[in-house]
Amino acid sequence: MSDEVIVVDLGLQLAAVAGFVLLMVLIHSSGLVGISRALHLHDERSIPNEFGLRAAALMGTYGLLLFVLHFIEILIFAVFFRYVGALRSMEEALYYSASCYATLGTAASNFAEEWRLVGALESLIGFVLIGWSTAFMVRTLRKIID
Repeated sequence: MSDEVIVVDLGLQLAAVAGFVLLMVLIHSSGLVGISRALHLHDERSIPNEFGLRAAALMGTYGLLLFVLHFIEILIFAVFFRYVGALRSMEEALYYSASCYATLGTAASNFAEEWRLVGALESLIGFVLIGWSTAFMVRTLRKIID
C-alpha cells in the first residue's frame, strides 16, 4: 500500500468522524430539547418538588427517552458501518457500534481496517454524549430534590 493511499484513507476517516461529530451534536441537542418539551421540564410547576411516585415516573420516562435517543445514535453509526462494508451484517454492526459507543471496546475481528479509526472515535463521541445526557438528567434531579 502506498503512502498516498494511507493519507487518503486517513483523510476520509477523519472527514467521516467530523461529519459524525456534527450530526451527533445536532441529533443529541435536538433530542434533549424534544425530551425537555415532551416532559415539560421548562415549566417549574410540572416538576415535582419531592421525590415520590410522580418524580419516579418522570425520571423513568426521562431515562427511557434518553435510551431511545442513544439507540438512534448507535443505529446511525451501525448503518454507516454496514453501508461502507466494514461489517457483514446489521446485527454485527449494531453490536460493534453499541460496544464502541458505550466505550466497552469490544473489537470486531473482521472489521474493515480502512474504517477502524471511525469505530475508535465513536467511543469518544459516545462518551461525550452519554456525559451530556447525564448532566441533563442530574440537572432535572436537582430541581426535584432542591
